[in-house]
Amino acid sequence: MTRAVGSIKETFVENELPSRTDRREFLGSIVAGSVAAATLLAKPAQGADGPQLAKVEPLPYPYDALEPYIDAETMHLHHDKHYQSYADGYNKAAQTQPSILAASPEANVANLASLPESVQTAIRNSGGGFVNHKFFWALLKKNNGAGPKGELAKAIDAKFGSFAGFQTEFTKAAATVFGSGWAWLTLGPDNALAIEQTHNQDSTLTAKHRPVLGIDVWEHAYYLKYQNRRPEYVAAFYNVIDWDSVSGRYAELIKA
Repeated sequence: MTRAVGSIKETFVENELPSRTDRREFLGSIVAGSVAAATLLAKPAQGADGPQLAKVEPLPYPYDALEPYIDAETMHLHHDKHYQSYADGYNKAAQTQPSILAASPEANVANLASLPESVQTAIRNSGGGFVNHKFFWALLKKNNGAGPKGELAKAIDAKFGSFAGFQTEFTKAAATVFGSGWAWLTLGPDNALAIEQTHNQDSTLTAKHRPVLGIDVWEHAYYLKYQNRRPEYVAAFYNVIDWDSVSGRYAELIKA
């Protein structure tokens, strides 16, 4: 069942692969961030050591690692320009409020309604864009036809009948986002899986839903290669989901 979330709505050397340890550490930080954000939904984190600004890390793989499904030129533009812009916008807003700097971007996005009204729009847009993309980069890897594993595979079968049933619902959600936005597989407060849409850079964290998988369907994510053929991009996306990472994230989240 697809649910719309209404108003919640660099340098790598081009041909140098990161070590397995570097990749594990990067993916581990994303899982830890998702789990930590789940514990921060009630109130923003306080007492952090120093300001917690949005920091753009290099991709954990070469820009062309997802070819032919997502092209290197798109990855350069998407990561180096758009992602950096979201980080810059968030940091500019965050630095006007010491209380915001004391919390992570994930915590501030999760607790948007509690922030000063003067910065809510910037945190919603730029903070949401930063958090959504930070999550997105970590779930991408060519999978050679592999699918979800372990507890996630069981949960998908229980919720959607099969992996094919999940694909049908997720594809529909991604293809029918009106304008710019995202489609998500999320965990609600009751640990139930759901497929949702958000518009623009709204985050599911704002609705107290923890992301398990997400696809960016802003035009900047696919237009250089697919032009207006969003369904082709969505179909290609299934080839670059790192199901090891996504399945591991789900296993951690259901323990939180």
